Amino acid sequence: MTKSKLINILASRFSQLVHKDAELSVKAILDSMSASLINKDRIEIRGFGSFSLNFRPSRMGRNPKSGAQVHVPEKFVPHFKAGKELRVRVESKGNERNNKSIFFKKYAFFLIYKVIYIYG
Repeated sequence: MTKSKLINILASRFSQLVHKDAELSVKAILDSMSASLINKDRIEIRGFGSFSLNFRPSRMGRNPKSGAQVHVPEKFVPHFKAGKELRVRVESKGNERNNKSIFFKKYAFFLIYKVIYIYG
């Protein structure tokens, strides 16, 4: 799913949200999550999953084209770990459409109203 598709789904499912409001909500959520990760904070959304940073130490790598050795500096990379509820829903084979709908509605309401409360 892309960001624009998520915005379109939110705008179409929730009639009280104008497309621009859905766009601002998604942007605010993603900006807040990015800012938290930049500050090296962990993000946890119960039932969905958690975002954190993993440290990668410096190492020697190879240029795939020339085969020459290159130094790869140390860095932090974003990491996502799915929560138990999300793993169970993804693994379940039966009643997939209903599970997706309930899961989406539950977290969409939470995230949208949280953003509106904070930024509104």
